[in-house]
Amino acid sequence: AEGGKLLVVPQDGSHWPSMPVVLEELWETGHKIIAVIPDATLLVKSSQSFTIKTYSVPYTQEFNGRY
Repeated sequence: AEGGKLLVVPQDGSHWPSMPVVLEELWETGHKIIAVIPDATLLVKSSQSFTIKTYSVPYTQEFNGRY
């Protein structure tokens, strides 16, 4: 975090619901943040405070939502 850049790889259902608040605070202090998420994520939404990069996974959001 001292370098001003953060790479975040959140997992659905983990600590993500509280992470946007932390990332917003870091962004406001000048950090550049990239979140790498699966394209079938359920919880992670875009924000002005971080950039989202997606990667393909072999399941859909509907499949992920069943569990």
